[in-house]
Amino acid sequence: MKTRLPPWFKQKLLDPQVMLTMEGLLDRLSLHTICQSALCPNIGECFSRKTATFLILGDVCTRHCRFCAVKKGQPLPVDEKEPQHLLKAVETLNLRYVVITSVTRDDLADGGASQFVRAINILREKRKGILVEVLIPDFLGSVEALRAVVQACPQIINHNVETVPRLYPEVRPEADYRRSLRTFPTVKDLNPEIITKSGLMLGLGETKEEVVRVMKDLREADCELLTLGQYLQPSSKHHPIARYVSPGEFSEFKDIGKDLGFAEVASAPLVRSSFKAAELYTKAKS
Repeated sequence: MKTRLPPWFKQKLLDPQVMLTMEGLLDRLSLHTICQSALCPNIGECFSRKTATFLILGDVCTRHCRFCAVKKGQPLPVDEKEPQHLLKAVETLNLRYVVITSVTRDDLADGGASQFVRAINILREKRKGILVEVLIPDFLGSVEALRAVVQACPQIINHNVETVPRLYPEVRPEADYRRSLRTFPTVKDLNPEIITKSGLMLGLGETKEEVVRVMKDLREADCELLTLGQYLQPSSKHHPIARYVSPGEFSEFKDIGKDLGFAEVASAPLVRSSFKAAELYTKAKS
């Protein structure tokens, strides 16, 4: 039986026409979004604001994280026209701030870093003044792959640690917590001007003390922005929800994060790593 969501998850009904318009644009350009692939609860609000988090390198992931709704399996070959399609969508939507993420592609020699570079480069070349945030996988710890993305100069490089290290074997079996942490100081060593960002889901079975420890680890690793949101189980086959974290607890974590020195913290049940990303960037820069 499906668990009833707490009252703080109530949202406005989706506008069917808005959904159809955005989905039609994405279909015509053979583009994917994490909004659709990950069953994001904020998809209606984002699409109504004519924005989305673009998912490059296809929509099939080579890893098997138990929290994620993205399809798993053998991906298709990389679409060389994908950066041009992304540019067309950005132009059509007249976006000034773009968030690009990807599935994890452990099948590729560079983990897909070169596709990130092509996407960033074409946007910066054709859309003067555009701001680009990338949410990257760990590239299996490859410094060369990460260096390539850094040299393309996005404004923000985001890499989500997702949960506390104790839960990695169960929730993220092919990921490595320490490997993920090394992303942030490496970015800063390569280009101190790029803002670093990460995010966690709460409600997977972690304790408050474990969350605070991860927040401290991230600050020590020179991560500047943090997002915290409630994990929602995509299906009965995914990792179960251990509990619903209250809005008050999220507010407390935000205060802790600010005290630890994060430039900005977004912490609430419906927060996702890319939700209202431009607003978080603006607050961090002000």
